[in-house]
Amino acid sequence: MEKLFQQLPSVDKLLKTTQGQQLNEQFGHSAMVRVCRELLQQARQQIKFLQKLPHFCVDEQHFLQQVAVQLRDSQQVKIQVVHNLTGTVLHTNLGRALWAETAQQAGLNAMRNNVALEYDLQAGQRSHRDNYISELLCQLTGAEAACVVNNNAAAVLLMLAGLAKDKQVVISRGELIEIGGAFRIPDIMQQAGCYLREVGTTNRTHLSDYANAINEDTALLMKVHSSNYQICGFTAAVAEQQLVALAQQYALPVISDLGSGALIDLRQYGLPYEPTVQEKIAQGVDLVSFSGDKLLGGVQAGIIVGKKALIERLQTHPLKRVLRCDKVILAGLEATLRLYLQPEKLLEKLPILTKLTLSVSELTAQAEQLKVRLENKLNSDYSLQIKPSSAQIGSGSQPMARIPSVAVTIQGQHLTHLMARFKALPEPIIGRLEQDKIWLDLRSVADLQELLKTVEKL
Repeated sequence: MEKLFQQLPSVDKLLKTTQGQQLNEQFGHSAMVRVCRELLQQARQQIKFLQKLPHFCVDEQHFLQQVAVQLRDSQQVKIQVVHNLTGTVLHTNLGRALWAETAQQAGLNAMRNNVALEYDLQAGQRSHRDNYISELLCQLTGAEAACVVNNNAAAVLLMLAGLAKDKQVVISRGELIEIGGAFRIPDIMQQAGCYLREVGTTNRTHLSDYANAINEDTALLMKVHSSNYQICGFTAAVAEQQLVALAQQYALPVISDLGSGALIDLRQYGLPYEPTVQEKIAQGVDLVSFSGDKLLGGVQAGIIVGKKALIERLQTHPLKRVLRCDKVILAGLEATLRLYLQPEKLLEKLPILTKLTLSVSELTAQAEQLKVRLENKLNSDYSLQIKPSSAQIGSGSQPMARIPSVAVTIQGQHLTHLMARFKALPEPIIGRLEQDKIWLDLRSVADLQELLKTVEKL
């Protein structure tokens, strides 16, 4: 065993070799020394417990090759590009909405340069970072003012903390939703320091339920859009107009967590109806919050639009600074919103709309290309077919709605092993396992040509 330990090279000796000097120049002295020491420690452990040298200790060249591998791996960003073939277009676990080209460019410009983030170029003095976005959102939604934070949960937290701390918030029992990651509306209320007053029942809530709950401690009435679930059958809910009329009698604001954030009527594209932000503002709701990376089709952000006096209270709340967005997000959001100023061009410029409206014939043509590439890479143990599929929007948007789609299915032995092979690719392919088949749904694919290139590496 002692002889094995003596065969291990010293760090100093490794650094003086030609290959060691090259690695030192490329990755830096600290990283080079750290990896060498880590590998030497691994080698000592293997000698101690297995009485043999690891494969990379055959000679200095092999050792330095292993050093190079680990140094390169340490430089790789672990958030990998993946190909989404799950059929869920807005997949929360896979990053939700793809940015439009103009949003990507705006974000890149903000990364590379100083920008007038909190600076009024005309007045030559400090301004608020939401100013540009606020004007644009007001133009698009009809609201008086707007506020932007880092996601919609943050938007809800800010509204509650800013307007109802130590006060009562009245909400329907049927709207006490839980979103992804076991994040619940009652928990947000608790963190905001307000008191929940739930009214009605799970399936039926009436205007009188709200009216009977209002007292001197009530700060506001709240509506939550059930974007990630649906209650069917014997149901009743109070429309926003009715709730606003009731609230006005008591000089109380009504806030609405709309969630998905549609700014256009999706029915014009053959998609199911989703209430729009403009509709809620027109119905008199005082504050409406929604996401930037769901049906809006942009960056992760929480957007609040509504009455100017209430927005100003939120802008000056200490939480606003904690929850604010950086220059890249704001630039990407502004660029995305500006696409809505040309609604006739949205279909070709906004990726989420493009994906959701592709025809079945277009998807079939894509599936045929994918099937051919896969057949060239997989052996005869697998049977591939093109099948009708059922896609969904995802991220809690219209959970009951299914969109006709097309998938390449793979049937055969050891499908879990094949799925593992897909995930081990430089750009992993993520599908779904269903009915004893792998389903590769084309509606959710970001870039078909890049996908086909990845298949060649199987």
